[in-house]
Amino acid sequence: MKNNIQKLKKYLQPTAFIDYESPEVQKFVKNCISEDCGIIDNMLRLYYKVRDTIRYDTYDIISEPLSFKASRTIKRGYGFCIPKAILLAAVARAIGVPSRLGYADVTNHIASEKIRKRMKTNLFVFHSYTDLFLNGKWVKATPAFNKTLCEILEVEPLDFNGKKDSLFQQFDKKGNKYMEYIRDRGIFDDHPYEEMMNTFEIFYPHIFEEYKRTWNGYIKMIC
Repeated sequence: MKNNIQKLKKYLQPTAFIDYESPEVQKFVKNCISEDCGIIDNMLRLYYKVRDTIRYDTYDIISEPLSFKASRTIKRGYGFCIPKAILLAAVARAIGVPSRLGYADVTNHIASEKIRKRMKTNLFVFHSYTDLFLNGKWVKATPAFNKTLCEILEVEPLDFNGKKDSLFQQFDKKGNKYMEYIRDRGIFDDHPYEEMMNTFEIFYPHIFEEYKRTWNGYIKMIC
């Protein structure tokens, strides 16, 4: 029993990205949970708040490290799958639920022409979800797509009950193949920023070069 508690400790610690002790995350949590609810019900409240009040933005795929902090995602009010998964991990730890970050490569079979043109592929590497330790076991939760976006895409929004894994939808409402998991990249106690960026450089070199030019220009401007 003690060994299990020790193993879970690292999944309750604040980190550079999972900065749940920040005022922004603490306020976000306080405004969502209820003292009348148990830990599971409050976790579900937080899942839906992250899913639906933080707008999903697929074009914000590469950015500086600061943009991945949970507190920054709250300030911005939007983000793609990774910042939203990090935020969910942060609010979970804030209420005492061990959390970790999972990553996988997925194929989006109904990606828009605009995003295909931008990415030059329909393969999205380092898609992220949150792994939560509830009722004595790890369950996966994916807060990426907000309900409004799901209505536009004609897919069912991902619900989460704290008991079963909630991962990207395989099919849309018309029965067309939607998301397909291609490769598991593992589970982490904090966001592996450098590993992610190295992978992005391999799969999206055109966007990565654009990012480096913008970021280097920004550094020169403030120095």
